[in-house]
Amino acid sequence: MKVLVCGGAGYIGSNMTAMLASQGYNPVVFDNFCKGHRQAVKEFEVVEGDTGDFDLLVKVLKKKKIDAVMHFAGFIEVKESVEKPLEYYRNNVCNTQVLLSAMEKTGVKKFVFSSSAAVYGMPEVVPITEDSPKKPINPYGQTKLTVEDRCHFLSEAGKLNYAALRYFNAAGAGTNCTLGEDHKPESHLIPLVIAAAMGKREDIKIFGTDYPTPDGTCVRDYIHIEDLCSAHLLALEKLEKHSELIYNLGNGKGHSIRQVIETVKKVSGKNFKVTETARREGDPPVLTADASKAIKELGWKTKYPELEKIVETAWKWHNKYPNGYAE
Repeated sequence: MKVLVCGGAGYIGSNMTAMLASQGYNPVVFDNFCKGHRQAVKEFEVVEGDTGDFDLLVKVLKKKKIDAVMHFAGFIEVKESVEKPLEYYRNNVCNTQVLLSAMEKTGVKKFVFSSSAAVYGMPEVVPITEDSPKKPINPYGQTKLTVEDRCHFLSEAGKLNYAALRYFNAAGAGTNCTLGEDHKPESHLIPLVIAAAMGKREDIKIFGTDYPTPDGTCVRDYIHIEDLCSAHLLALEKLEKHSELIYNLGNGKGHSIRQVIETVKKVSGKNFKVTETARREGDPPVLTADASKAIKELGWKTKYPELEKIVETAWKWHNKYPNGYAE
């Protein structure tokens, strides 16, 4: 099967591309490199292009005889989405609609979409199930939900078989620690704490220590990047006989900010400054996934459920590439 991996040079996309190839699929990377890294996909076939380019997408889907599309080309920064909502709607919604239109024109029906736990907003009950109310509190989350709605109605019309996979917090490095996180700017907790351990940051900040959690700091659900990607393969296979699949992807177990910091200290053997400061607006106390549906229906199993193992792989990658893929 030939799979077009949109955003395939990014963190999740590059790990997905490598896993597809390792499992006998034929991936083709489609990326405009505004966020992605050529070094991460140098071994694979790459088409440079934008998901808003309808004519190019139609040409690639036809010429490469693509069987399925995986879509990782969304913008992901919540804070930036609040500051630049139109930019997020253009890339995450409008461009995805162009991509779906190109698929419809060329008869490509299988679509695996990178969605987010942000569609749930501030949940009243955790762990979060797929049936929990969808109430996004920022443009980023709303763009993901809007695309899910588009996919739903295309599926209802018999024009799309899709899987919407709602991620919690992807972390770690995959493919023997050769493919890691290199975002600019970086906003994810584990790489930020690792940067502090490496002496690349003055400190790591804890935003709020008075939450109703065991140690007063926010609790989040971290999932290793390879476990995340393995669920995509299972979903892709299931699309042969299903037109709509929606799954949460997480470990189902939360770790607090303090636990992440202490785990990085343990793995790295380094100490660093931790600064406690006020809460940030819009941070829920706890966000954890109920991923039992994916486990039951896909037969999905996580290989790296332990936070320490996730951090170990990330630590190895950041030490191998201290300046990221720029090296």
